[in-house]
Amino acid sequence: MSHHLLSPLIHPTLTRRSALMGAMALLALPASRVDAAGAPQPSDVWPNAAQVPGGIARLSLGPSAARPVAHAGEAPLLVLGDVIEWTALVGIPLAAKPGEASIAVQTAQGGQRQIPYTVAPKRYLEQRLKVAPGTVDLSPEDQARYERERAHLATVMATFSEPLPQTSLRMRVPVPGRRSSSFGLRRVFNGQSRNPHSGMDFAAAMGTPVAAPLPGRVIDTGDYFFNGSTVWLDHGGGLLSMLCHLSAIDVKPGDTLKTGERLGAVGATGRATGPHLHWGVMLNRAMVDPALFLAA
Repeated sequence: MSHHLLSPLIHPTLTRRSALMGAMALLALPASRVDAAGAPQPSDVWPNAAQVPGGIARLSLGPSAARPVAHAGEAPLLVLGDVIEWTALVGIPLAAKPGEASIAVQTAQGGQRQIPYTVAPKRYLEQRLKVAPGTVDLSPEDQARYERERAHLATVMATFSEPLPQTSLRMRVPVPGRRSSSFGLRRVFNGQSRNPHSGMDFAAAMGTPVAAPLPGRVIDTGDYFFNGSTVWLDHGGGLLSMLCHLSAIDVKPGDTLKTGERLGAVGATGRATGPHLHWGVMLNRAMVDPALFLAA
């Protein structure tokens, strides 16, 4: 899997007129919107922008004859567009602190330029639960298994391939059903805070078909301690989907899927209290709100 893209160069035939037309076209695009709480409001551009922890920044990189190479820290970024206007899509980690941030873009001379943006604060819901003590802390055996799985999944999450030649990143909901748990929800068990909920849960009956939300390639399948039977899809450019707690997996690594093609079935494997689908979306190794990719 390649981590390298072509260096940005300004094409000599790119005229001032075409650059102006590109700028006018960018201004004509419908603006992504968020409400007072930072929640995404629908637009005609996917993913919607929401410069908050767990959100996505859409940053203009300007014109270039080749796709620019951009990074957030060590993570390569998804860059979309054409020679007139390129845009970097930046997944903002849930743990990001509000304030100033920046990405690095390689220049034609081999240097870097920084593009700043601001992360706005967002307060997600919190849920406090009282549970049996043994269900909070892992046994030594379970902890050892979790550590092994975490090391493997780190390599899966670092996948970066060429962006797919698709015109839209609008995703399809992978399973019909009620959204039973929202992205960013922080659970506190017996006073012990756990990581925020990093995906979207759908309540659905056991065996309900689960479909690919966007064209992609299967990069990992397995049975994991927390997530149960899981499928990872690579949509290109560091955009990944994770579908968890499945009762059946109908694909294998290397398979390519179209939007809506079946990959498995809803289950309750792993640490799940009942049948449901956990769907996570990752961008530049940061879990982001899947709602930003949905029309409603």
